[in-house]
Amino acid sequence: MTITQLYYVLAVAEHQNFTKAAEKCFVTQPTLSMQIQKLEDQLDVQIFDRSKKPIELTEVGKKIVTQAKNIVNESYRIQDIVDQQKGFIGGEFKLGIIPTIMPTLLPMFLKTFIKKYPKIKLKIEELNTEEIIYRINEGHLDAAIAATPLENENIKERVLYFEPFVGYVPNGHKLNAKTQIEANDLEIDDMLLLEDGHCFRDGVINLCKAFKDHVDDKFQLESGSIETLIKLSNEGMGMTLLPYLHTLDLKEKYKENLRHFTDPTPAREVSIIYHKSELKMQIIEAMQTVISGIIRGAIKFQDVKIISPLPNK
Repeated sequence: MTITQLYYVLAVAEHQNFTKAAEKCFVTQPTLSMQIQKLEDQLDVQIFDRSKKPIELTEVGKKIVTQAKNIVNESYRIQDIVDQQKGFIGGEFKLGIIPTIMPTLLPMFLKTFIKKYPKIKLKIEELNTEEIIYRINEGHLDAAIAATPLENENIKERVLYFEPFVGYVPNGHKLNAKTQIEANDLEIDDMLLLEDGHCFRDGVINLCKAFKDHVDDKFQLESGSIETLIKLSNEGMGMTLLPYLHTLDLKEKYKENLRHFTDPTPAREVSIIYHKSELKMQIIEAMQTVISGIIRGAIKFQDVKIISPLPNK
């Protein structure tokens, strides 16, 4: 049994196709098939049911794949140990970032990070939290930046910063006359929200529900982007809540519509998250240091109340 054979098994399990798995592994399909067949012969079991289309794992195959993931991950750790011993911080690093964080945070830290760590080849994708968790668990992401806590036993979290919620209240709205707003001022049926699947949306709903008992949630409008929410709000369709960093680049005339919360300010916890196997920790720690240093100058709020991103069941 070899690690290469286990790597091939994982590729076929993921793609459910020998040809696609071979392409991913940069080998010919006969080579990959032969190695998997050798492993099955050695173990005297069938890992894949080749009669099914697409190919499926057998019951014992599912157990083998679970163990193979652990073994392959541990083999990667050997290279990590060598890199850390040599003080090397480089190589490919796959990072996911949720949509409500990507456009504001990425421009703040990316240039500094690349300049400080030129040997790291970053591959960054904008993904929702559900997809991020799946990809981290499957080994397709090295880390991600998301709203936490996530309460996932396979994922570790390192807090980067706390980002306050800020009210965006247009002219003519009943809360516009207030200089500050309170959480119990919020009415969920008067709130413009992001579409389902955004954890910031769930945070807003959780914030509203913490102070009022809503039996029937009816939302006026939902949108896929924060920029659209602002435009809809300016058209008199309702108020919305924004992450604090999104307010920094607003036009001055729109900043007049911002209303900060009284203390303790409701906020979301933003963390860098990664698999419990803790691979590529030297890069994760480097990224945490750079982001924390930059964000410290942008967010000075101290008295905050963390709002969970987990959807209420």
